[in-house]
Amino acid sequence: MASTTTAPLTTAPATTRVRPDTRRRTPRAILLNVALLLGLAASIGPLVWMVVSSVKPEGEIRQFPPTLLPADPTWSNYTELFAQLSFPRYFLNSVVVALIVTVGSVLFSAMVGYALAKLDFPGKRTLFALVMGTLMVPGMVTFVPLFVLVANLDLINTYAALILPFLAAPFGVFLMRQFMLDVPDELLDAARVDGAGEFRTFFRIVLPQAKPALATLGILTFLGSWNNFLWPLVAVQSADRYTLPVALALYSTGQNTVQYGLLVAGATVIVLPILVVFLALQRHIVQGIATTGLK
Repeated sequence: MASTTTAPLTTAPATTRVRPDTRRRTPRAILLNVALLLGLAASIGPLVWMVVSSVKPEGEIRQFPPTLLPADPTWSNYTELFAQLSFPRYFLNSVVVALIVTVGSVLFSAMVGYALAKLDFPGKRTLFALVMGTLMVPGMVTFVPLFVLVANLDLINTYAALILPFLAAPFGVFLMRQFMLDVPDELLDAARVDGAGEFRTFFRIVLPQAKPALATLGILTFLGSWNNFLWPLVAVQSADRYTLPVALALYSTGQNTVQYGLLVAGATVIVLPILVVFLALQRHIVQGIATTGLK
């Protein structure tokens, strides 16, 4: 009877997973979280203090050491702001100017950016070089020449003086050009073959493709126009054309003293539209900045 021998079974050694040593990362993670929390507090701390102080009496705002929460909340600052200082008029001025500047700047910047990105014409490179050159010039350098130009056109103390100089910004042209370079040329050629003109191609094909860039440029332009202080201060003289920053700076100053209650209440009202616009468009803003390669 033949005997069969069986070879001993060999089992492969079990592989053990090496867990990363989390103890070395814990102090670094703690420091990182602490740094982020400190940065968050430094960012939103003044905003929270402004909102809370807007419902404090004037004496409590000047109190030292300052109080975090109001001991006796009051709406008198807002009541005086809207009832006695014609604040709704200034608010309406800011809304009208900011909206017209935003819509006009987005539209004209998109048109120029489309022409520089997709159309061929003599002097195209030179024009784009001039646009890039103006980005390097500080705004204060052109402030006096711009004022002289507006004065020679007899536009001082008009709404046109607050709107026309900002209808096409170099940064907006650059942003839209960079985005429209990625629009496929085949898509534009197909529209032209179907008989669409340049304006129809631009409005029906290009603009829907550029929604992220349009949202980014819109919010940046709105912020700049809404917070603009120095130009409206010198471009208009009559109180009925003041915008919010100018009116708040002038009317919050009493007889050699600053009325901090009115100042923080007005600042709170000014900030609210900006927060609403940013929260509504933040997804498009992030997408637009990412797709245009801005860092």
